[in-house]
Amino acid sequence: MKKKSFTTVFPHVLQWILNVSLVALAFFLVLLMAKELLIFADILLFEKDTKHSHEEFLANVLMFFLYFEFITMIVKYFKEDYHFPLRYFIYIGITALIRLIIIDHSNAIHSLLYGLVVLLLIVGYFIINITPLERPKKVSYTIKNATVGDDSTYNKER
Repeated sequence: MKKKSFTTVFPHVLQWILNVSLVALAFFLVLLMAKELLIFADILLFEKDTKHSHEEFLANVLMFFLYFEFITMIVKYFKEDYHFPLRYFIYIGITALIRLIIIDHSNAIHSLLYGLVVLLLIVGYFIINITPLERPKKVSYTIKNATVGDDSTYNKER
């Protein structure tokens, strides 16, 4: 029986711990989403102060979407072979900043700066979308029994 080395076992153990932790986090986020739904019902059915309840309701809706986006990101992590797509972090950043603008709009300069950061995140999102998803394959040319770009042939001849 072949013994596995530390360098092959350790990454698998860490990956397993990460996967279990993300599943636990997803369940916790589902509970928080359910709590937000209860808060929605409370605001819509029992709040008398309409101005305060509208702002609170919008803030809770955006908080609900933050939880939703984190859960979606965890699902994508497992579907895309243990990889977090960058665009989901951008979605979360945009949603969090919009929530911050809605909740704390007392300082105009801060709101303007938050808006500029949202704009930068949107520009970053569009840059990510226009770039190719995969890097192009490395092109190699054969010249006199040697392949340019392939070091294995070069090293064998030496």
